[in-house]
Amino acid sequence: MKYFDSHAHYYDERFSEELEMGVDTLIDTLLADNVSYIVNIGTSPETSRLAIQQAKKHENMYTAIGIHPSDTRFLSDMDAELADIRELILDSSNKCVCLGEIGLDYHYPDTDKERQMRYFVAQMEMARELNIPVCIHDRESHADVMEIIRRYPEVKGVLHSFSGSAEMAEELVKLGWMISFSGTLTFTNARKPKEVAARIPHERVMIETDCPYLAPHPKRGTLNHSGNLEYTNATLASIWGITPEECARITENNAKRFFKI
Repeated sequence: MKYFDSHAHYYDERFSEELEMGVDTLIDTLLADNVSYIVNIGTSPETSRLAIQQAKKHENMYTAIGIHPSDTRFLSDMDAELADIRELILDSSNKCVCLGEIGLDYHYPDTDKERQMRYFVAQMEMARELNIPVCIHDRESHADVMEIIRRYPEVKGVLHSFSGSAEMAEELVKLGWMISFSGTLTFTNARKPKEVAARIPHERVMIETDCPYLAPHPKRGTLNHSGNLEYTNATLASIWGITPEECARITENNAKRFFKI
């Protein structure tokens, strides 16, 4: 049984700080064991380059390249930064299969929503021009994220670590989008994600870790990695009333189709 990790951040400093074996050894071990593919997600030009460096070391690791809404506060020249992102995407040696992680994050009171929106819209424009799917980060910003998605019907993508309502998920499915569930699906208080998982078509679902964060139950609070997908997969299989093996096969095939791998 193999799992496709559709969203990971293996360049994150937590791996070097908390992992004795080294991150490359971990990735090699996972890919040789129960993980078929990993998409290593950038959040800025700098981290996108780090994601690329790692992906070039591992045959079954690919990249997503983009600017995360929370990273926009550290950037100063949007035109130059987006030109950088575009160049990285267009270089086929960078193994880029998606533009991301982009979107909106309104969690903190001092969030510059207009700034985040400018970067989000500009990257949706880029995705339309380059005909590449997007990976969306949506934290406490559902209405604005959906407004932008509706504005770009030609762009298709995935809402990662989905936290919206079942009604939102159903609209996304009608628009041709995918839904991805992280370890939050396994949490005991995760009523809404479980409801979403039960209502949307199986062929529109992927699973992810968002590692090193969002470790699933019973691993909450530990360093997350792609091997922990077994817990998210088992929870999803239980919701769907199928075997874990069948669930892993479905979500792997969905991710391979979405990322064109």
